[in-house]
Amino acid sequence: MYTLGIDIGGTKIAGAVCDENDKILSQWRVPTPTDPEEINDCIIEIYNEALKLHSDIPTMGISAAGNVKADRRTISFSANIAKWIGYPLADRIEERTGGKCKVVVENDANCAGWGEYILGAGRGSRDMVMLTVGTGLGGAVIINGELYRGAFGMAAELGHLPMVSDGDFCGCGLRGCAERYTSGNALERFARAGIRRMPQKADRLLELCGGDVHALEGKMVSQAAQEGDELALYAFGKIGEWLGRTMSAIAAVIDPDLFVIGGGVVSVGDILLKPARYNYVRFLQAAAYREHARILPATAGGDAGMIGAADLALRNA
Repeated sequence: MYTLGIDIGGTKIAGAVCDENDKILSQWRVPTPTDPEEINDCIIEIYNEALKLHSDIPTMGISAAGNVKADRRTISFSANIAKWIGYPLADRIEERTGGKCKVVVENDANCAGWGEYILGAGRGSRDMVMLTVGTGLGGAVIINGELYRGAFGMAAELGHLPMVSDGDFCGCGLRGCAERYTSGNALERFARAGIRRMPQKADRLLELCGGDVHALEGKMVSQAAQEGDELALYAFGKIGEWLGRTMSAIAAVIDPDLFVIGGGVVSVGDILLKPARYNYVRFLQAAAYREHARILPATAGGDAGMIGAADLALRNA
């Protein structure tokens, strides 16, 4: 049985036809519009192209950045698409296919986590948590081999764990959320703070951003850190510390055997993971008397969300 996986990203919509073994047979990419109906048009365009190569596609999984209701059909809210509030995405797409394709909608972090679980670093685990360190901090939780969604579909919003009382304001409207301290945005903020505090050590970062501290981007901090720059390493040390703290808080509730760390920021490897592992143990309750979860980088690659969406849809068919 063939399944179409769709991953709606900030800049592109990616689609792939997968077989029952999660192998990608064909794939497409188109730019992401901002209007929901135009997004639907893009999804149907990919679906129609897929039908030209594969005559029967009875199921479609859609990975979407937003809160997805427990029905796995409706987006309750999305920070990226303003009109995705109580939006019946599955209904709209099924209508456009003439009822020939059953659609399942999942949160994008859940899809990426599931893709990593079935194809990447999560293979062999039973209780896994994935944290995606990108612009923000995404999460996915697998318990006893099943993706955990919670009673209302809102589980695993791990980037919004309240880590600091009366801390920095988060885009979600709360204060002190984990993603304010461990994310690509946090990396840039810590690096800028380091430049202001220690300008005598900021030559490399200032060179990379053309002397404009406001133009400093995470990829510049990553480059400088890999070159051994002191301030860049300081910034990674800070988000690594908070990543470790966040994992220890999660472990107090879930006690997973594995944490998988994904997202663009993890490309620096142990520059991030070493302080994360150290601080995970440092803040872990009863650390001296319990087993510690493994902490590994993601390995499934950029197609994990697309494959995860397809596989989850197939399991729900």
